Amino acid sequence: MTVRHVVLVHGAWHGAWCWASLQAELERRGVPSLAIDLPGHGASTAPLSDLYGDAAEVSNVLTMLRDRGVNDPVLVGHSYGGAVITEASHRTPLASHLVYVAAFALNSGESVMSALGSFPRHDVGLGPAMVAKPDGTSVLDPVLAGPALYNCCDEATITSSLARLSPQPMSTVTQPATGNGRDHIASTYVLCTRDDSVHPEHQRLLAARCTRTIELDTDHSPFTSMTRETADILEELARRS
Repeated sequence: MTVRHVVLVHGAWHGAWCWASLQAELERRGVPSLAIDLPGHGASTAPLSDLYGDAAEVSNVLTMLRDRGVNDPVLVGHSYGGAVITEASHRTPLASHLVYVAAFALNSGESVMSALGSFPRHDVGLGPAMVAKPDGTSVLDPVLAGPALYNCCDEATITSSLARLSPQPMSTVTQPATGNGRDHIASTYVLCTRDDSVHPEHQRLLAARCTRTIELDTDHSPFTSMTRETADILEELARRS
């Protein structure tokens, strides 16, 4: 049986590093994965970009995989990464399935901020943690960001993760998606019921736009807090005929 690749797209302030535990678990199961550093994040030496530049990076990776004979990968986006995979899968419809992990499953013409503005208000701990900078980026106050992002993770994970966070361009959450890959690609929403970054009630509204929903009783970072359960979801999709 052919096992599809899993392509992982991180959220705001993060990098490919956040998927390390999940990738190790997928590797143990014989599921190949590739985690992308969006421009300016993680080990990327490119300048920070916007939603469209981030989506172009994912599109380039999908095209590169196709050119190497890797077809129909499972494309996964976490948090803001959901906006990225929505845009990228519209531009480059090469994925077999889209997975939104506590992520923004945007509609065409919608941005992260306009989506949140259209939903009933639910405050989360991530809001007060965000600090706007004069250069048009935002950073996170580590004292507040730890509980908001990783409230079900162990202390060592929280400490090491906070040390790796990087600035995020504010334009990424105000630019609208120009299309929606879910119009032609099936999707799964992984809803995190203890999330204090994207409120679970907002996730329910976003999940209703996807083909199916799976709930995990954990925080905003299930790739670390519920690694095996997250791997179960992705392995099933990677092995689906």
